[in-house]
Amino acid sequence: MSYDDALDAALERLHQEGRYRTFIDIERTRGQFPHAVWRRADGSERPVTVWCGNDYLGMGQHPEVLAAMHEALDATGAGSGGTRNISGTTVYHKALEAELADLHGKEEALLFTSAYIANDATLSTLPKLFPGLIIYSDALNHASMIEGIRRNGGAKRIFRHNDLDHLRELLAADDPAAPKLIAFESIYSMDGDFGPIEAICDLADEFGALTYLDEVHAVGMYGSRGAGVAERDGLMHRIDIINGTLGKAIGVHGGYIAASAKMCDAIRSYAPGFIFTTSIPPAVAAGAAASVRILKTDSARREEHQTQARILKTRLKGLGLPIIDHGSHIVPVIVGDPVHTKKLSDMLLEDYGIYVQPINFPTVPRGTERLRFTPSPVHGPREIDALVQAMDALWSHCALNRAALSA
Repeated sequence: MSYDDALDAALERLHQEGRYRTFIDIERTRGQFPHAVWRRADGSERPVTVWCGNDYLGMGQHPEVLAAMHEALDATGAGSGGTRNISGTTVYHKALEAELADLHGKEEALLFTSAYIANDATLSTLPKLFPGLIIYSDALNHASMIEGIRRNGGAKRIFRHNDLDHLRELLAADDPAAPKLIAFESIYSMDGDFGPIEAICDLADEFGALTYLDEVHAVGMYGSRGAGVAERDGLMHRIDIINGTLGKAIGVHGGYIAASAKMCDAIRSYAPGFIFTTSIPPAVAAGAAASVRILKTDSARREEHQTQARILKTRLKGLGLPIIDHGSHIVPVIVGDPVHTKKLSDMLLEDYGIYVQPINFPTVPRGTERLRFTPSPVHGPREIDALVQAMDALWSHCALNRAALSA
């Protein structure tokens, strides 16, 4: 077998399908977010406005966050020096976990190197703690949740997206005595729709199931203190395990779970993805803790974020573009073809200095390829005007249909 030929064939398939992923080299400039510099392959530079970042609130540029990171870096050095079990637990890690536990109203929190690893490690470990566990997973759950559930070797049931009747049917069909867990998200990032948290909690109570909620795209942005949609809806106390990220609205890096002290202790003690991974650097933990503290009281930033998202959706709807609007901060514009989606992305970047990555299969189903815009509090009138004008011109240029989608 020619291994090189096999690699060539695999990559060529992606090119032919129009979904080969190209990385754009950008350099963020402190204090200029969402503006950045695109460094082309030929060495030239172009100023761009970032419209697809997950630093939703611009906290990666916040002076207090940067100051906390500088202070910790100067005090401790670059890395943590080991796993949490072997010299990698510092006062910065413990302080961040305390902030996160307080944020979500839980006894404890447990840090991971990313929210992906937090989901994967936790969901793959739970059947070790609850023999015979059956996990009921929403069909549109994130890849990290799917991977963790797939790897755990236990029983799983996939219910149709946000379909409570289907979930009830699956729960009712299984042994009432079997341990159960329902895994779902508060905001599904590709369509921007919300999970029915209260109704799922009601089913969990009825069938004796644990609840596992991914709040990755909601932490920092929803709720009176930014704990997420479950806080906004007064439901945090009904969730057994909350997963969150420090790399999106928090603006730094890492992931975590928040749960009871016993649950966190058990995951800490049994999950290989926690036990054998070097902990995040102390400076990162310090910056994340500062960001969480700030966001607990910065409701104005959250309100401005929602305002900018509403304005952008209204403007794009006014052009007749096929956007999906479920009331969240995520603004998907459906193109429906991978080649056209990549072309639009390329032209926005080259001709208008607007950076938004194409979203293609397998991230979204075939035929629903899209551009996904993520406005922030600092995407102001000038940035929104430029984007709307560019989308208007390019949509006509590419002869795409202007038919608004119903939410």
